[in-house]
Amino acid sequence: MIRPPLIIAQVTLLLSVITLSLLTRVNASTEDLKIPNLGESSTSLFSADYEYEIGRMWLRSFRGQAPLVNDPLLHSYLENLTFELAQHSDLQDRRIELVIVDNPSINAFAVPGGVMGVHNGLFLYAQTEDEFATVMAHEIAHLSQRHFSRRMELAAQQGPMQLAGLLAGILLAATVGTDAGLAAMTTAQGLAQDEQLRYSRSNEAEADRVGLRTLYEAGMDPYAAPQMFERMLAATRYSSTNRVPEFMRTHPLSERRIADTRTRAMQYPKRIRPVSLDFQLMRARVEVHSAPTPEEAVASFRAALQGQTRSTEATTYGLVLALTAAGRPNEAALSLDSIWSENTDRIEYVIADAEIDLARGNPQRAVATLEQRLELSPGNHPLTMAYADALHQAGSPHLAEATLIEQSRRVSNDPGLWYLLAEVQGLAGNIIGLHRSRAEYFIMINALDAAEKQLGYAQALTDRDFTTSSLINERLRDIQSMRAEMDRS
Repeated sequence: MIRPPLIIAQVTLLLSVITLSLLTRVNASTEDLKIPNLGESSTSLFSADYEYEIGRMWLRSFRGQAPLVNDPLLHSYLENLTFELAQHSDLQDRRIELVIVDNPSINAFAVPGGVMGVHNGLFLYAQTEDEFATVMAHEIAHLSQRHFSRRMELAAQQGPMQLAGLLAGILLAATVGTDAGLAAMTTAQGLAQDEQLRYSRSNEAEADRVGLRTLYEAGMDPYAAPQMFERMLAATRYSSTNRVPEFMRTHPLSERRIADTRTRAMQYPKRIRPVSLDFQLMRARVEVHSAPTPEEAVASFRAALQGQTRSTEATTYGLVLALTAAGRPNEAALSLDSIWSENTDRIEYVIADAEIDLARGNPQRAVATLEQRLELSPGNHPLTMAYADALHQAGSPHLAEATLIEQSRRVSNDPGLWYLLAEVQGLAGNIIGLHRSRAEYFIMINALDAAEKQLGYAQALTDRDFTTSSLINERLRDIQSMRAEMDRS
């Protein structure tokens, strides 16, 4: 894992380059500029398309430095929930891209152009889907109200160092925690610190208000918002972040803020919603992933089943995953049978059954199970990734390759897909394809030099295949454009 000081140095250098590029473009062209008005979300320094461009540049850098969770099921759930909330929000540009950070802390973030992320620890702190959705609706509100662009406008007025510090601080806060990000921001801001922090606090209040409305419009319980904020405040009392003054936190929590949120929630009727099995299943997945060992996860789920739990079915599912990870597939199969009979088509259980077969050394049965379920849900990303992995383990790399190539046309932004595709292409003897897929993976994590080398290796093997050669040259030009965008000053 990269240590924070190294990340700080790398990020500060990288985002200083981005900032200089951004300022140069702002000064050189006024096509996308609007008259700044910090009181209105509809007016901001940067156009939505330029925010999108900055966001994708940021995302590539972030993927290259943050420990991310590669779990298609978890990502699919988060994507569905986020888009449901976005449909009931003020967000106009809904080109949202999500990342899940492997970090046990409570954190979520939004950056320009629809990039949103959560730490997987948030799944464990939130007890219900509505509490979890409170945080996501809040971050969507930051995007819909163009808070990043409005903060950038203020930072640009204060000078390039303040702008660079703001960008670096956002990346650091999302990667290694709030305190490091705030240190980067405050170091660069200098005398502008007080004004910037007051502005950030007003953004938070606006995001609370707008996010609460989104939560209600999406059919969820608005009273979950103050409940979640209370839970988060309680967690900070036992955290080292409590040493940082409240006004210095990017998402400052206080009794007053909770009271304000509770007052706003009272403007809406309370909704009594059933327990969301989808959310509880995802909480179980995160709990298994976060446990020190699979056996400790087994013990935790068994203990939970002996007491009170929000969802016996989800707790049993967690036990199934933990037993499988602990190398006890026969016990896992018995536990899965106890819940699968009521939900035979549930994708989580189908994949869990396939994973049990893989653990038993029977990949062919796993392939058959997943193939049958894919007939009902063609193109489903978690099922397809599980199917390709099962084909890989069954010794059928050519079939796995064909499956992943087809899926890449539907879902091109999954680094895990390109990583697995390169692996099966190597086993299938498609060395040109291996290098091209590795290049795509490296592009997604902003390792442009490595991507360029992989395409060079592929180009040297094309011989007289002019179609493939042309495609490789086109991708090399794309990399040059990405690098030019980063280096422009």
